[in-house]
Amino acid sequence: MSVLAATTSVAAAATPSAHHAMIAAVAYAPQAPVNLGTAGDFTILSKTGITDVYASSVVGNVGTSPITGAALLLTCGEVTGYIYTVDAAGPFPCRVTDATRLTTAIGDMEAGYNDAAGRVNPDVLNLGAGEIGGLTLAPGLYKWSTGLSISGDVTLAGGPNDVWILQVAGNLNEANGMNVTLTGGAQAKNVYWQTAGGAVIGTHAHFEGTILSKTMIAMRTKASINGRLLAQTAVTLQMNTVTGPAL
Repeated sequence: MSVLAATTSVAAAATPSAHHAMIAAVAYAPQAPVNLGTAGDFTILSKTGITDVYASSVVGNVGTSPITGAALLLTCGEVTGYIYTVDAAGPFPCRVTDATRLTTAIGDMEAGYNDAAGRVNPDVLNLGAGEIGGLTLAPGLYKWSTGLSISGDVTLAGGPNDVWILQVAGNLNEANGMNVTLTGGAQAKNVYWQTAGGAVIGTHAHFEGTILSKTMIAMRTKASINGRLLAQTAVTLQMNTVTGPAL
């Protein structure tokens, strides 16, 4: 780990205001974007299904594979984009049956997960002992050997080409009503949250970036995200707003 990362890790025991100044002030080695391949064409992609409490609003393409299209419970009117399924059991009449495209996208999603998880030499290790509420994070590679909680608003501060990769060994949880926001021209397409556990975005909370989850992603009631939900099991929606990132 770099000297900057070691210094920042020590700061994890300091007050939230000290964290805020420390993380915003440092400059880390730039990261390349995670290669999502064709999975990047999807706003929501799941291997085992998408449940939905009506009405959600999804901007971008949606797909499930290898599970049958019957497990994709969004309706045509909730999606501004294409709904891809592996068979004719998907939402009618808007579904697009394309098993080949979905198989490729799922493989690319898993490769993207491995890309994000495989980045080494983190700039910051175990920041905040797994609680980053109230912090401002500079671009860079962050790693937690446990879960990650967001119990207060978090800001990602950087330019339009800066990249954040956040590796989480456990679950990712954003509390109800909290916000992850971008400043300085930072873009949701350049933010990647890789979690080996599940991810939960709380009721009325807002999130930014692509979530690459080894298991499930749950959006609680009226939560919103600018980014992608890429899950290796299920995605659950409850009257959510899910907007794919500007490319």
